Amino acid sequence: MSEMFHSLWQNGIIQTGIWETIYMTFISTLVSYAIGLPMGIMLSVTDKDGICPILWLNRIVGFIVNIFRSIPFIILMVAFLPVAKLIVGTSLGNRAMVVVLIIAAAPYVARMVESSIKEVDKGIIEAAQAMGTSTPKIILKVLIPEAKPSLIIGSVISMVTILSYSAMAGSIGGGGLGKIAISYGYQRYNDDITWFCVVITIIIVQIIQEFGGFLAHKTDKRIV
Repeated sequence: MSEMFHSLWQNGIIQTGIWETIYMTFISTLVSYAIGLPMGIMLSVTDKDGICPILWLNRIVGFIVNIFRSIPFIILMVAFLPVAKLIVGTSLGNRAMVVVLIIAAAPYVARMVESSIKEVDKGIIEAAQAMGTSTPKIILKVLIPEAKPSLIIGSVISMVTILSYSAMAGSIGGGGLGKIAISYGYQRYNDDITWFCVVITIIIVQIIQEFGGFLAHKTDKRIV
């Protein structure tokens, strides 16, 4: 390893970068799901084949989701920095990047949730409706529990996507491994630092995927 790498390690910059990446990824995922989960459920439930079809509402929410999903993240990131500044008081640093990550990820999460909910066996839903179960109870007691394994897999995919977004955030003032790879690796021709960030990112992704797969396996009722 180069002298630059040892200097960064001794000064705690690399350790801080790893922590910042994990922090931005997990906080952004949690808030994105707090927003995207109800939106995804709404998209599924109000669809023409849903349990409570409301086409005008479905089209409005779907239109909003599609707008944000159609914008490449690097462009969305730059465009919404003023929004981040309005919310957290700055357009630089991890707080601002978390806001932008949430704006980018929430519509993506909504579509993932919608897809998971639509995978639920219609026979189970029809049985619940035949027993006179209300729509809110069907959502809470049938749709979400039955879709849980798929929702967990979707959350893993979303988290990995957010992790990749956080690396790009390093190019315009965000912290984390992305900033280290760009500022200390690429721009200063230290390939060992760049590849170290690549390896650490791969390790984080593998941990997320293994843990998510374990949870999905444990919650899947179809596995005997």
